[in-house]
Amino acid sequence: MYPEVFHISFLHTYGVLVAAAFLTALWLAGRLSKPAGLDPEAVTNLGIYCALSALAGAKIMMFLVDLPHYLKNPGDIFSLETLQAGGVFYGGLIAALAVAFWYMRRTKLPALQTADVFAPGIALGHGIGRLGCFAAGCCWGVQCDLPWAVTFTDPAAEKLVGVPLNVPLHPTQLYEAFAEFVIFGILYWCIRRPHSPGTIIGWYLMLYASVRFTVEFFRNHEQGNLWGGPLDTSQWISIALVMFGAWLVWRARALPHQVDARNRA
Repeated sequence: MYPEVFHISFLHTYGVLVAAAFLTALWLAGRLSKPAGLDPEAVTNLGIYCALSALAGAKIMMFLVDLPHYLKNPGDIFSLETLQAGGVFYGGLIAALAVAFWYMRRTKLPALQTADVFAPGIALGHGIGRLGCFAAGCCWGVQCDLPWAVTFTDPAAEKLVGVPLNVPLHPTQLYEAFAEFVIFGILYWCIRRPHSPGTIIGWYLMLYASVRFTVEFFRNHEQGNLWGGPLDTSQWISIALVMFGAWLVWRARALPHQVDARNRA
């Protein structure tokens, strides 16, 4: 679509939108932290640490799911294409969760309340980021002849991410972006109502993982499959996250409800 901003080759639309996604998510988490009774500075710092770890985790997962290729071509690890690649989202999510667990224990931030505060921002930011994927052409879908199929024609997109040109494809980036915006709306509505700690992040995990599991059937898999079989790596992770999210929501039902401070009388 539009892989470069204003035809400036070093200013890629993907990077601009990912930066916008991060700043939007961080701002929203900070805004939601005050009514939740959390320290906004600690929440903001947590967001920054999670973002840095997510970048590293996404790259590491990208290497793991295509390990045979990188073992045969170790030089590709340090190539420009690898540097520009966004990596695998689930790898970033897992790394961010690990760092978040460590930081929250260190700063004594309540884990479930903090995760709830971040969940709407993660959904909104990820949706914006997927628009960046669509602009760049990465994470493209399989070929189809549906009325809403998209066809990439910009040679810069093919050079940047390898998307096939002049072929109608499922707009999987838009499927996921639209779903993420809907999930954000649901979570933002829920977090402003009485809820038990862990409810919001639990619903995010269940909703997003269900969407990702479904979208994977329509997505081209340019990367390898870590475990093989009929399901790809992201789908197996999705199943695990749905189960974990369901457990969090089930567990939250036994905890007392909290109310947004702005709604307290």
